[in-house]
Amino acid sequence: MAREPARFRPKIYPPPEFPPRRVPLFSRTPPAIFPPILGLLGLVAAMRLGIGKLGLAPGIGDLATGLVLPLWGFAMCIYIAKMIRRISVIEDDLKVMPARAGLAAATMGGMVAAGLLSDLAPRPATGILVAMLVLHSLLVLLTVRTLAGLPPEARGVNPGWHMTFAGFVVAAPAAQSLGLPDLAGLLFLVSLPAAVAIWSVSLWQVTRHIPAAPLRPMLAFHLFPAAFLVMAASLTGHELLATVFAWALLVLLLAAGAALRWITVAGFSPLWGAFGFPLAAAATALLLQGGALGWAGLALLVPGLAVVPWIALRILRLWPGGRLAARTNAAEA
Repeated sequence: MAREPARFRPKIYPPPEFPPRRVPLFSRTPPAIFPPILGLLGLVAAMRLGIGKLGLAPGIGDLATGLVLPLWGFAMCIYIAKMIRRISVIEDDLKVMPARAGLAAATMGGMVAAGLLSDLAPRPATGILVAMLVLHSLLVLLTVRTLAGLPPEARGVNPGWHMTFAGFVVAAPAAQSLGLPDLAGLLFLVSLPAAVAIWSVSLWQVTRHIPAAPLRPMLAFHLFPAAFLVMAASLTGHELLATVFAWALLVLLLAAGAALRWITVAGFSPLWGAFGFPLAAAATALLLQGGALGWAGLALLVPGLAVVPWIALRILRLWPGGRLAARTNAAEA
Protein backbone atom coordinates (compact mmCIF):
# COMPACT_ATOMS: atom_id res chain seq x y z
CA MET A 1 0.00 0.00 0.00
CA ALA A 2 1.32 3.41 -0.95
CA ARG A 3 2.09 5.72 1.90
CA GLU A 4 -0.27 8.62 2.37
CA PRO A 5 1.30 11.95 1.39
CA ALA A 6 2.48 13.90 4.41
CA ARG A 7 0.30 16.87 3.58
CA PHE A 8 -2.84 14.74 4.05
CA ARG A 9 -1.82 13.30 7.40
CA PRO A 10 -3.69 14.59 10.46
CA LYS A 11 -1.81 17.02 12.63
CA ILE A 12 -0.11 15.54 15.68
CA TYR A 13 -1.35 17.35 18.77
CA PRO A 14 1.30 18.35 21.29
CA PRO A 15 1.50 16.08 24.34
CA PRO A 16 -0.04 17.39 27.56
CA GLU A 17 2.28 19.25 29.88
CA PHE A 18 3.58 17.32 32.85
CA PRO A 19 3.35 18.48 35.47
CA PRO A 20 0.36 20.54 34.33
CA ARG A 21 0.98 24.28 34.09
CA ARG A 22 -0.50 26.10 37.06
CA VAL A 23 -2.76 28.97 36.11
CA PRO A 24 -2.20 31.93 38.46
CA LEU A 25 -5.01 32.54 40.94
CA PHE A 26 -7.91 34.59 39.50
CA SER A 27 -6.11 35.01 36.17
CA ARG A 28 -8.87 33.33 34.16
CA THR A 29 -12.00 34.51 35.96
CA PRO A 30 -14.78 34.09 33.37
CA PRO A 31 -17.21 36.96 32.70
CA ALA A 32 -19.85 34.24 32.32
CA ILE A 33 -20.26 34.22 36.12
CA PHE A 34 -22.07 37.55 36.02
CA PRO A 35 -25.29 36.81 34.04
CA PRO A 36 -26.49 34.13 36.51
CA ILE A 37 -25.60 36.39 39.45
CA LEU A 38 -27.48 39.23 37.77
CA GLY A 39 -30.44 36.86 37.46
CA LEU A 40 -30.31 36.19 41.20
CA LEU A 41 -30.19 39.92 41.96
CA GLY A 42 -33.19 40.53 39.71
CA LEU A 43 -35.04 37.64 41.34
CA VAL A 44 -34.47 39.11 44.80
CA ALA A 45 -35.89 42.44 43.61
CA ALA A 46 -38.93 40.70 42.14
CA MET A 47 -39.39 38.58 45.26
CA ARG A 48 -39.30 41.62 47.55
CA LEU A 49 -41.93 43.33 45.41
CA GLY A 50 -44.09 40.21 45.31
CA ILE A 51 -43.87 39.80 49.09
CA GLY A 52 -44.98 43.39 49.52
CA LYS A 53 -47.90 42.93 47.13
CA LEU A 54 -49.09 39.90 49.12
CA GLY A 55 -48.71 41.69 52.44
CA LEU A 56 -46.19 39.20 53.81
CA ALA A 57 -43.33 39.92 56.21
CA PRO A 58 -40.26 41.25 54.38
CA GLY A 59 -37.81 39.09 56.33
CA ILE A 60 -37.34 36.50 53.58
CA GLY A 61 -36.61 39.19 51.00
CA ASP A 62 -34.07 40.85 53.29
CA LEU A 63 -32.39 37.49 53.91
CA ALA A 64 -32.16 36.81 50.19
CA THR A 65 -30.69 40.28 49.67
CA GLY A 66 -28.05 39.57 52.30
CA LEU A 67 -27.09 36.34 50.53
CA VAL A 68 -26.94 37.56 46.93
CA LEU A 69 -25.28 40.98 47.35
CA PRO A 70 -22.04 39.52 48.80
CA LEU A 71 -21.95 37.03 45.91
CA TRP A 72 -22.03 39.89 43.39
CA GLY A 73 -19.40 41.81 45.41
CA PHE A 74 -17.14 38.76 45.56
CA ALA A 75 -17.43 38.17 41.81
CA MET A 76 -16.59 41.82 41.11
CA CYS A 77 -13.52 41.65 43.37
CA ILE A 78 -12.33 38.46 41.68
CA TYR A 79 -12.62 39.98 38.20
CA ILE A 80 -10.90 43.18 39.36
CA ALA A 81 -8.07 40.97 40.66
CA LYS A 82 -7.80 39.49 37.17
CA MET A 83 -7.61 42.98 35.65
CA ILE A 84 -4.93 44.00 38.13
CA ARG A 85 -2.74 41.20 36.80
CA ARG A 86 -3.10 42.55 33.23
CA ILE A 87 -5.39 45.50 32.57
CA SER A 88 -5.67 44.75 28.84
CA VAL A 89 -7.31 41.40 29.57
CA ILE A 90 -10.69 43.14 29.48
CA GLU A 91 -10.13 43.92 25.79
CA ASP A 92 -9.37 40.25 25.14
CA ASP A 93 -12.57 39.24 26.91
CA LEU A 94 -14.60 41.77 24.93
CA LYS A 95 -13.63 40.02 21.70
CA VAL A 96 -15.86 37.06 22.66
CA MET A 97 -19.63 37.43 22.34
CA PRO A 98 -20.69 35.77 25.66
CA ALA A 99 -17.98 37.66 27.54
CA ARG A 100 -19.24 41.02 26.26
CA ALA A 101 -22.68 40.28 27.71
CA GLY A 102 -21.08 38.98 30.89
CA LEU A 103 -19.07 42.14 31.54
CA ALA A 104 -22.16 44.27 30.94
CA ALA A 105 -24.00 42.05 33.43
CA ALA A 106 -21.33 42.88 36.02
CA THR A 107 -22.06 46.61 35.99
CA MET A 108 -25.81 46.05 35.59
CA GLY A 109 -25.67 43.89 38.70
CA GLY A 110 -24.30 46.89 40.58
CA MET A 111 -27.25 48.97 39.36
CA VAL A 112 -29.70 46.38 40.71
CA ALA A 113 -27.68 46.16 43.93
CA ALA A 114 -28.01 49.93 44.37
CA GLY A 115 -31.78 49.58 44.07
CA LEU A 116 -31.84 46.81 46.68
CA LEU A 117 -29.81 48.98 49.07
CA SER A 118 -31.75 52.20 48.44
CA ASP A 119 -33.99 51.77 51.50
CA LEU A 120 -31.32 50.39 53.83
CA ALA A 121 -28.31 52.57 52.98
CA PRO A 122 -29.18 55.43 50.59
CA ARG A 123 -25.76 57.09 50.52
CA PRO A 124 -23.71 53.96 49.77
CA ALA A 125 -26.40 52.94 47.25
CA THR A 126 -26.05 56.30 45.48
CA GLY A 127 -22.28 55.86 45.34
CA ILE A 128 -22.64 52.36 43.89
CA LEU A 129 -25.14 53.59 41.31
CA VAL A 130 -22.93 56.43 40.12
CA ALA A 131 -19.86 54.16 40.01
CA MET A 132 -21.70 51.54 37.96
CA LEU A 133 -23.01 54.11 35.49
CA VAL A 134 -19.48 55.43 34.98
CA LEU A 135 -18.06 51.91 34.57
CA HIS A 136 -20.84 50.93 32.20
CA SER A 137 -20.17 54.03 30.09
CA LEU A 138 -16.48 53.10 29.90
CA LEU A 139 -17.49 49.56 28.99
CA VAL A 140 -19.59 50.88 26.11
CA LEU A 141 -16.61 52.84 24.77
CA LEU A 142 -14.30 49.82 25.09
CA THR A 143 -16.86 47.60 23.39
CA VAL A 144 -17.22 49.97 20.45
CA ARG A 145 -13.45 50.13 20.13
CA THR A 146 -13.13 46.35 20.28
CA LEU A 147 -15.93 45.76 17.77
CA ALA A 148 -14.32 48.19 15.35
CA GLY A 149 -11.19 46.04 15.35
CA LEU A 150 -12.97 42.74 14.72
CA PRO A 151 -13.66 41.26 11.28
CA PRO A 152 -17.08 42.17 9.78
CA GLU A 153 -18.60 38.74 10.50
CA ALA A 154 -17.84 39.17 14.23
CA ARG A 155 -19.39 42.65 14.44
CA GLY A 156 -22.98 41.65 13.73
CA VAL A 157 -25.78 42.82 15.99
CA ASN A 158 -26.84 40.14 18.47
CA PRO A 159 -29.20 40.07 21.49
CA GLY A 160 -26.25 40.58 23.84
CA TRP A 161 -25.97 44.13 22.51
CA HIS A 162 -28.96 44.99 24.71
CA MET A 163 -26.81 44.34 27.77
CA THR A 164 -24.21 46.87 26.69
CA PHE A 165 -26.05 49.59 24.81
CA ALA A 166 -29.49 49.44 26.50
CA GLY A 167 -28.20 48.36 29.91
CA PHE A 168 -28.36 51.89 31.33
CA VAL A 169 -32.13 51.51 31.77
CA VAL A 170 -31.50 49.01 34.57
CA ALA A 171 -30.34 51.93 36.73
CA ALA A 172 -33.60 53.88 36.25
CA PRO A 173 -35.63 52.21 39.07
CA ALA A 174 -32.71 52.60 41.47
CA ALA A 175 -32.31 56.27 40.52
CA GLN A 176 -36.01 56.87 41.15
CA SER A 177 -35.84 55.11 44.52
CA LEU A 178 -32.86 57.25 45.52
CA GLY A 179 -34.69 60.48 44.75
CA LEU A 180 -33.09 61.15 41.36
CA PRO A 181 -36.11 61.33 39.03
CA ASP A 182 -34.32 63.45 36.41
CA LEU A 183 -31.58 60.84 36.12
CA ALA A 184 -34.20 58.09 35.85
CA GLY A 185 -35.94 59.95 33.02
CA LEU A 186 -32.64 60.54 31.23
CA LEU A 187 -31.71 56.85 31.44
CA PHE A 188 -35.12 55.95 30.02
CA LEU A 189 -34.70 58.35 27.08
CA VAL A 190 -31.14 57.14 26.35
CA SER A 191 -31.99 53.46 26.47
CA LEU A 192 -35.26 53.50 24.52
CA PRO A 193 -33.79 54.26 21.06
CA ALA A 194 -30.91 51.82 21.63
CA ALA A 195 -33.33 49.00 22.51
CA VAL A 196 -35.65 49.78 19.58
CA ALA A 197 -32.72 49.85 17.15
CA ILE A 198 -31.41 46.48 18.35
CA TRP A 199 -34.91 44.94 18.22
CA SER A 200 -35.40 46.24 14.68
CA VAL A 201 -32.07 44.98 13.35
CA SER A 202 -32.51 41.63 15.10
CA LEU A 203 -35.97 41.17 13.56
CA TRP A 204 -34.53 41.92 10.12
CA GLN A 205 -31.73 39.41 10.71
CA VAL A 206 -34.16 36.65 11.73
CA THR A 207 -35.95 37.01 8.39
CA ARG A 208 -32.65 36.29 6.63
CA HIS A 209 -31.13 33.51 8.72
CA ILE A 210 -32.06 31.40 11.73
CA PRO A 211 -29.76 31.71 14.78
CA ALA A 212 -27.54 28.72 15.43
CA ALA A 213 -28.99 26.39 18.06
CA PRO A 214 -26.20 26.91 20.67
CA LEU A 215 -26.70 30.70 20.51
CA ARG A 216 -30.49 30.73 20.76
CA PRO A 217 -30.61 31.13 24.59
CA MET A 218 -29.23 34.65 24.07
CA LEU A 219 -32.55 35.57 22.44
CA ALA A 220 -33.87 35.91 26.00
CA PHE A 221 -31.91 39.16 26.30
CA HIS A 222 -34.54 40.77 24.07
CA LEU A 223 -36.98 40.64 27.01
CA PHE A 224 -35.18 42.60 29.69
CA PRO A 225 -35.15 46.04 27.97
CA ALA A 226 -38.92 45.80 27.49
CA ALA A 227 -39.33 44.94 31.17
CA PHE A 228 -37.19 47.83 32.38
CA LEU A 229 -38.78 50.26 29.97
CA VAL A 230 -42.09 49.31 31.62
CA MET A 231 -40.59 49.99 35.04
CA ALA A 232 -38.93 53.24 34.02
CA ALA A 233 -42.09 54.52 32.32
CA SER A 234 -44.20 53.65 35.37
CA LEU A 235 -41.82 55.26 37.84
CA THR A 236 -41.40 58.44 35.78
CA GLY A 237 -45.13 59.02 35.31
CA HIS A 238 -45.57 57.78 31.71
CA GLU A 239 -48.45 55.48 32.61
CA LEU A 240 -49.87 55.07 29.10
CA LEU A 241 -46.47 54.20 27.70
CA ALA A 242 -45.88 51.80 30.59
CA THR A 243 -49.16 50.00 29.85
CA VAL A 244 -48.32 49.67 26.16
CA PHE A 245 -44.87 48.29 26.96
CA ALA A 246 -46.36 45.95 29.57
CA TRP A 247 -48.75 44.35 27.09
CA ALA A 248 -45.96 44.13 24.51
CA LEU A 249 -43.80 42.44 27.14
CA LEU A 250 -46.56 39.94 27.86
CA VAL A 251 -46.80 39.11 24.15
CA LEU A 252 -43.02 38.60 24.00
CA LEU A 253 -43.20 36.32 27.04
CA LEU A 254 -45.91 34.19 25.46
CA ALA A 255 -43.90 33.97 22.23
CA ALA A 256 -40.77 32.97 24.17
CA GLY A 257 -42.74 30.35 26.08
CA ALA A 258 -44.12 28.89 22.86
CA ALA A 259 -40.62 28.75 21.35
CA LEU A 260 -38.86 27.51 24.50
CA ARG A 261 -38.26 24.00 23.14
CA TRP A 262 -36.76 25.46 19.96
CA ILE A 263 -34.60 27.91 21.95
CA THR A 264 -33.19 25.22 24.26
CA VAL A 265 -32.82 22.45 21.66
CA ALA A 266 -29.01 22.46 21.98
CA GLY A 267 -29.19 21.51 25.65
CA PHE A 268 -27.79 23.15 28.74
CA SER A 269 -24.81 25.49 28.39
CA PRO A 270 -23.42 28.55 30.21
CA LEU A 271 -25.48 30.69 27.81
CA TRP A 272 -28.55 29.65 29.79
CA GLY A 273 -27.48 32.42 32.15
CA ALA A 274 -29.33 34.68 29.71
CA PHE A 275 -32.67 33.34 30.97
CA GLY A 276 -32.51 34.42 34.62
CA PHE A 277 -32.47 38.21 34.54
CA PRO A 278 -35.09 38.71 31.80
CA LEU A 279 -37.44 36.35 33.63
CA ALA A 280 -37.03 38.17 36.94
CA ALA A 281 -37.24 41.62 35.29
CA ALA A 282 -40.43 40.67 33.46
CA ALA A 283 -42.02 39.50 36.72
CA THR A 284 -41.07 42.78 38.43
CA ALA A 285 -42.39 44.90 35.57
CA LEU A 286 -45.75 43.13 35.49
CA LEU A 287 -46.08 43.22 39.28
CA LEU A 288 -45.71 47.00 39.18
CA GLN A 289 -48.73 47.30 36.87
CA GLY A 290 -51.26 45.70 39.20
CA GLY A 291 -54.55 44.23 38.06
CA ALA A 292 -54.46 41.34 35.60
CA LEU A 293 -50.89 42.19 34.62
CA GLY A 294 -49.87 42.12 38.27
CA TRP A 295 -51.30 38.62 38.68
CA ALA A 296 -49.42 37.58 35.53
CA GLY A 297 -46.23 38.88 37.14
CA LEU A 298 -46.91 36.88 40.29
CA ALA A 299 -47.57 33.77 38.19
CA LEU A 300 -44.23 34.34 36.46
CA LEU A 301 -42.40 34.87 39.75
CA VAL A 302 -43.45 31.51 41.20
CA PRO A 303 -41.58 29.32 38.68
CA GLY A 304 -38.78 31.89 38.61
CA LEU A 305 -38.05 31.19 42.27
CA ALA A 306 -37.03 27.68 41.23
CA VAL A 307 -35.71 28.15 37.69
CA VAL A 308 -33.36 31.11 38.23
CA PRO A 309 -31.43 29.63 41.22
CA TRP A 310 -31.25 26.25 39.45
CA ILE A 311 -29.66 27.80 36.36
CA ALA A 312 -27.29 29.91 38.47
CA LEU A 313 -26.20 26.89 40.52
CA ARG A 314 -25.50 24.78 37.43
CA ILE A 315 -23.42 27.51 35.82
CA LEU A 316 -21.51 28.58 38.93
CA ARG A 317 -20.64 24.96 39.69
CA LEU A 318 -18.52 25.06 36.52
CA TRP A 319 -16.52 28.01 37.86
CA PRO A 320 -14.06 26.11 40.14
CA GLY A 321 -11.37 24.29 38.24
CA GLY A 322 -11.59 26.50 35.16
CA ARG A 323 -14.35 24.56 33.40
CA LEU A 324 -16.53 27.63 32.92
CA ALA A 325 -13.58 29.65 31.63
CA ALA A 326 -12.73 26.92 29.12
CA ARG A 327 -16.30 26.57 27.85
CA THR A 328 -16.73 30.32 27.35
CA ASN A 329 -13.23 31.10 25.99
CA ALA A 330 -12.39 33.46 28.83
CA ALA A 331 -9.12 35.33 28.40
CA GLU A 332 -6.21 34.70 30.75
CA ALA A 333 -4.37 37.57 32.46
